[in-house]
Amino acid sequence: MNNSLMYQINIEQDRCQGHSRCCSIAPNFFESDDFGNVRLKGDGTISPDFETIVRLAVANCPERALSLTNLSEQQVKT
Repeated sequence: MNNSLMYQINIEQDRCQGHSRCCSIAPNFFESDDFGNVRLKGDGTISPDFETIVRLAVANCPERALSLTNLSEQQVKT
């Protein structure tokens, strides 16, 4: 996997109030758990092809529980 071409969806679970806007906007990436709070489908890593729809979901979270990180901006120490 080439990190320069990938993004990571992040969820602050303690902020999620279960509005499910993210699930409605980007159902391929978000789903509700048994309590109505958001959880990721998959590992939360997305390609740039899906950046626009996921950014829309992030922007529509009224609790600001979601964020998107560009993995190419993270420094990797070896």
